[in-house]
Amino acid sequence: MASHADVHHTLPSVLASIEEEGGKQELHLTIVFHPDTTRIGNSASLGDFPGEKSRIVGRQSPCFSFGGSPGLPLDDLYISREALRFCHDNDRVTLKRSESSSRVSVDGREMTSECILDEAQLERGVCIVLGGRIVLLVHRVTHCVSEQSRCDMECSLLGKGAYMSNLREQISQLAITDVDVLIRGETGTGKELVAKALHAASGRASANLVAVNMAAIPVSLAPSILFGSARGAYSGADKASRGYFEQAEGGTLFLDEVGDTPEEIQPQLLRVLQQREIQVVGGSIRGVDVRVVSATDALLDNQSCNFKAALHHRLSQSEISLLPLRKHAEDVGTLFWSFLKTHFDSFGRNEFLPSEQSKAHDIARWADLFSRFVMYAWPGNIRELNNFSQQIAVASGATLCIPHSILQRVSRKENIAVHEETPPFQIRVAAPKKYSAEEFIQGFEKARFEVSPAARQMGLSRQAIYRRIEDAPGLCLADELQRCHIQQALDRFNGDIDAAAMSLKVSSCALQARLRNENKTRVG
Repeated sequence: MASHADVHHTLPSVLASIEEEGGKQELHLTIVFHPDTTRIGNSASLGDFPGEKSRIVGRQSPCFSFGGSPGLPLDDLYISREALRFCHDNDRVTLKRSESSSRVSVDGREMTSECILDEAQLERGVCIVLGGRIVLLVHRVTHCVSEQSRCDMECSLLGKGAYMSNLREQISQLAITDVDVLIRGETGTGKELVAKALHAASGRASANLVAVNMAAIPVSLAPSILFGSARGAYSGADKASRGYFEQAEGGTLFLDEVGDTPEEIQPQLLRVLQQREIQVVGGSIRGVDVRVVSATDALLDNQSCNFKAALHHRLSQSEISLLPLRKHAEDVGTLFWSFLKTHFDSFGRNEFLPSEQSKAHDIARWADLFSRFVMYAWPGNIRELNNFSQQIAVASGATLCIPHSILQRVSRKENIAVHEETPPFQIRVAAPKKYSAEEFIQGFEKARFEVSPAARQMGLSRQAIYRRIEDAPGLCLADELQRCHIQQALDRFNGDIDAAAMSLKVSSCALQARLRNENKTRVG
């Protein structure tokens, strides 16, 4: 195992923050939500438009992939073949949408013709929702690690984006050394998970990982708690006790909240780190073989922080700086989906989770939630996202329920992580009913029973259209039709899906999607 002296002066400080790294930037699209949930987190590079001025984004292009997997297009019948055109002009990107294309929203605003994204917005990431079903994030990517390193260390650190892949690679590089590591980042960014990943990937993995909250240690008891005590060392010490350093012998000691270490303890801790020797209370000096990983969200260099500079430098033989979730929003979809599966599975309610077989209005509802989450600033970071996921699972009893408190929180202006000039995402309120049942059916038929065109033509929200379908006699969604009625219509029109859909008063795209899913199920 490498000694501290071998690597202390040769290994540079490691920053997981890809903001600090140089390199060529590329424009990327990441799938935040897709009815085929296996696609969540996959991305496509739009490059910097070398030799061309525009790129088409739609049903069949571009292809999205992860790792070495073959790229696949969005392939959703509700999305136009040319939903958007990305036009590059110096440091700006203009999004253009034709009137005939499927519905598009950008950072919560319905898009009618075109909008301009400046460099600041592209650095932050812009949420695009296609057809009310697929959520994408367009963002700049500074650095991509090799495909091999992405696969080497998945551990418990979820995320398919460049930042998380870069973090996993850096953990792998540090794990094979034996230097002490300081992990810095806001509350809820996953500092303890990183510590566990470092230990699990190291040569110390078979020994203990001992975690201690430094802020919770009473000053008077600190020496015995950290370094142990001999029998009779103090009144009531009827037997010897091992301190945290001895408990972690041969393994890793994780000092959480190290920035809150009481000032009186800091000199003792510094000496142990320098000498790798502990003074047992009432006993002898003993050597310890321990790797120390510490974590803090405190600004240790700040003058208001009573943290000794010498201890700071000794703890941070190498540093990992974790980005807040708002700085790598491309991972929100992957994380949220993983948390949802975990919590819904624990309650036995997986039937509420989205899939390609879900009803259209359920897909729209999930897409809306994922889009709100990717635009939210996440002050509590990954921990907050996990808590929200659990609240949704707990609230969903007989049916899916998204607590109003969550919707209210992620929709407040001060919590939206969007460009200052971009209006915040507002909760869309369905317009009052302005049509009689007969007038609605006529308008819906004029739109060929397609929800988005009907919503535009009648000035209603998609949610209002779905509600009117439920109330209108003789109308239903393609997913709700009986299979025998579909087959009768197909036989009557010699397999013409468009004609069959019109006779059944349902969307042709939705009917095609249902037939395709049924074929997949039969083949499977």
